[in-house]
Order: sequence, then structure tokens, then C-alpha cells
Amino acid sequence: MQYVDGFVLPISKERMDDYKAIVEAAAKIWKEHGALEYWECVGDDLGTEKGTRSFAEMVNATENENVIFGWVVFESREARDAANEKVATDPRMGELMDPENPIFDFQRMAYGGFKTIAHVD
Repeated sequence: MQYVDGFVLPISKERMDDYKAIVEAAAKIWKEHGALEYWECVGDDLGTEKGTRSFAEMVNATENENVIFGWVVFESREARDAANEKVATDPRMGELMDPENPIFDFQRMAYGGFKTIAHVD
């Protein structure tokens, strides 16, 4: 079964155009290095039912921030690990990031790798 990396993070509404440009470039790099699919979506209906915690709450998003939910699909965990190694050393990724003006706060990002238990096309 395929392996999926998933993440949720807040992005300033003012920086959404910058973020979208970075994501479009990064997605191509991920796919070159083995990702089968790369998805990022912006929150639209983040209300919650009684007793549940929203994605916005999970990342402490403010009203001036959008919540991004994304996932990257790989053939296997081994393929994911190999892709992550290649992406981490790809100089184009470094060019996308400005350490003096980060696009988001990594401390407020939730991330994890997931084994697939069901998949329906």
C-alpha cells in the first residue's frame, strides 16, 4: 500500500500569493524525487461539531491566517524516505525559502507519515 505524508499549518492571509508560488515550485521538486501525488488545500469550512477540535485550533491559527491541509503520496515508506533525503539536499528547495523572512512558523505545523489502510478511486 502507498505511504502518505500529511501536514496542517497556518499561513498569513497576506502571504498566500507567496506561499502558493512556493508550493507550486516545491510540488514539482517533490514529484521529480518520487512523490506520486502532491496536494495542498486552503481551509474553507473549518467549523467543528460539539466535542471536536478544529484544524485552526490545532495550529493556533488567528483570524488573519488561513489553514493549509496537505498530503504527499508515495509508492512506499522507503520511497518516501528516499524522496525526503533528495528534497532536503536539493538546492532549489533552499532557494524557495528565505531564512530571514520565513513563510510560516514551523513550530505551529502538524506533520506525520501514515500507512495506508484504505484507498478507493
